[in-house]
Amino acid sequence: MGGVPEETARVSRAAFPKGSLAMRIRDELGELFTDVDFAGLYPSRGKPAWSPGRLALVSVMQFAEGLSDRQAADAVRGRLDWKYLLGLELADPGFDHSVLTEFRDRLIAGGAGIELLDRVLEAAAERGLLKAGGRARTDSTIVLSAARQINGLVRLGETLRAALNSVAACEPEWLAGWAPGDWFDRYAIRFEDTRLPKGKAKQAELIERIGADGLMLLEAVHRPDAPVSLRLLDRVRTLRQMWLQQYLVEDGQVRRRDLKDRPPGAERLVTPYDTDARGSVKRGIFWDGYKVHLTETCEPDRPNLITHVATTDSTVQDVRLVAPIHAHLAERDLLPEHHLVDAGYATAREVVNARRDHKVGLVGPVLASTSWQAKDGGGFSQADFDVDWDNRRVTCPNGKSTGQWLDDRSQQGAAVVRVRFPLATCRPCEVRAQCTRADNKSDRGRRITLRPRSEHEVIQQARAREETGEWKEQYAHRAGVEGTISQGVRAFGLRRCRYHGLAKARLQHQLTATAMNFHRLNAWWTDTPRSRTRTSHLAALRPAE
Repeated sequence: MGGVPEETARVSRAAFPKGSLAMRIRDELGELFTDVDFAGLYPSRGKPAWSPGRLALVSVMQFAEGLSDRQAADAVRGRLDWKYLLGLELADPGFDHSVLTEFRDRLIAGGAGIELLDRVLEAAAERGLLKAGGRARTDSTIVLSAARQINGLVRLGETLRAALNSVAACEPEWLAGWAPGDWFDRYAIRFEDTRLPKGKAKQAELIERIGADGLMLLEAVHRPDAPVSLRLLDRVRTLRQMWLQQYLVEDGQVRRRDLKDRPPGAERLVTPYDTDARGSVKRGIFWDGYKVHLTETCEPDRPNLITHVATTDSTVQDVRLVAPIHAHLAERDLLPEHHLVDAGYATAREVVNARRDHKVGLVGPVLASTSWQAKDGGGFSQADFDVDWDNRRVTCPNGKSTGQWLDDRSQQGAAVVRVRFPLATCRPCEVRAQCTRADNKSDRGRRITLRPRSEHEVIQQARAREETGEWKEQYAHRAGVEGTISQGVRAFGLRRCRYHGLAKARLQHQLTATAMNFHRLNAWWTDTPRSRTRTSHLAALRPAE
């Protein structure tokens, strides 16, 4: 892009004597993106495009200030500080706002969205504001799909209505000559805007009627005399997938599947308008959409910068993101020494893998034992048994040992060790009631399932360490990531998708994370103090214990 034109710099500094976020980014980080960085996203021949390096900056600033495409294009034309950031002449007319949509599509197709965040982090590292080691923390939050939330009867009706509208737009004459007359009344408007039946019996009857109508449409578009283009429509494919998940045909009659016969949540469609969204529940909150995971540094002598962002559908467990996060940070030489996470990420296996593969200490509360012996307090839980791994023997709290040791696999395929005490050992035991609920007539003794040695030892050590003041002081730093989630939700619209689809939601969150880093760097350069946790007037009057 070259330097800032002299006239643009003079007028901008006169208008902003104290500078602005956009001007400070240009002065401190220089030319962040060049056209060469995005050369692979464009064909070698064709009409010249507007500078992709500048479009990348515009895209980040758009999210930094919460602007629409049209507002961002207007800012390029009319704002001095944006012209300074982009290195444009004062009379530069900018571009049409539709260019931003095309540029985002190119970023998604080339998987280049994360490179914008990485380039900002590289520039910060070059200026000593970011380095490997130290502490990092991660947390996730729910993200609502851009499509409105619908369920049950409305979902089925809307799926068929969306397919009919798509067919009507593609082949209007074919549909007008084939569709039954009552369909134009039944599926003309949104289902939630119609007067739906109240009773369960009448609702079930309507559901079966919708199912029969949808099956009729699918059969029609797949007939040899139907236009081939109809069966390739996305909405028609979604209709077919939804009907396979929700309906079955018994004795020539279309019936809705029982809940137990429908696919699991990770595969089940929740809306025809966003086929990547999934329904999930967390702490009593139900939502349709995705989850976003943010990882940030948390050192007192440097700005807190987001170093990784990941977006998944709402059914993916947090623990599955630990390894990808560490792999991503390792490639960019940004691995922390201690990674602070909550219980959703900290399992024994991940603690072991992080230490072995990346020399990262994964710090988080390991879930307590769920056995009734541990919950009752007076029983003998797995932690009360002495395990001799070298000799493959286990000794119970009463001094009895067993060598019945079997290497096995859990239902999820994980390696486990199954240990069984003989009935002859357990039956005469005076404290048997504290160990097992099997009565004396039972033909089995106490059985224990152990994790592999490395994971077992990590669990025992972690549970003991969590009771120490040193661990609690170290883990207290994780709480700050809640403020990052709050900032993303309140100031940057992190919880609501702007676009449909997982790929676009992922790009939105990558741009949002980059924009948040812009603001955090700006706050660091202007010596803006970090906000403290707010305390209500009532809480401030709490008597000291």
